Amino acid sequence: MVKGESARSVAATRGGPGSGKNVPPPQLPTTVTKEAPTTYPVHPLLRQRWSTLAFDDRPVSDAVLFTLLEAAAWACSSENEQPWRYVYAHRGEAAFDAMVHCLSAGNQVWAQRAAALVLCVAQTHSANGRLNRFALHDAGAANTTLLLQATELGLSGRQMGGFNHEQTRRALALPPQLECVVFTALGYPGNADGLPESLRDQERAARSRKPLHEFVFHQKWPSPATPDHPGQ
Repeated sequence: MVKGESARSVAATRGGPGSGKNVPPPQLPTTVTKEAPTTYPVHPLLRQRWSTLAFDDRPVSDAVLFTLLEAAAWACSSENEQPWRYVYAHRGEAAFDAMVHCLSAGNQVWAQRAAALVLCVAQTHSANGRLNRFALHDAGAANTTLLLQATELGLSGRQMGGFNHEQTRRALALPPQLECVVFTALGYPGNADGLPESLRDQERAARSRKPLHEFVFHQKWPSPATPDHPGQ
């Protein structure tokens, strides 16, 4: 609703009661936005970030994509190893099609509409050959900062673990020291009506998360935390 617009004026302009017009009721929005219903006042970017399945046809330029990757570069990293590596392709490039074919059948249905696909891989050993136990953790941190930057620029990204690792290695010529982590489909949120019905329902479903007391413990396991309600 436009600020200052009354419910009566909306009804009149849309053909509601009292408008004198016989028109169908408004449809659900086709481009879905779902802000997280948080208990505590977290940053708006965290509330607004979510994983869309529907993308529109707008491309994502290299300038925008590199902005996201720059954000990833500044993620926290154990001993500053920065083990994350990224391979990307834009829709319309042969490498994009090769990436799509590496995905599970269920992911191919919607991910082929993304503007870009980005594969995150991790270098699991340091230069001296020592195993970096935190490589996957750090790669996840980099992916999170990438997605938050995407949200700030009006994009959405959905990560996928459903893909064939060996096929991905062959298709992208990955060296053996790199471990596949996750694919991310990136683009501008699009029309949910273009999705298959089962995915359309998923796209419009309400978001939810476990309450804090189910995964936060105080002093020792398994003593559940009992946080004060916000404002107390």
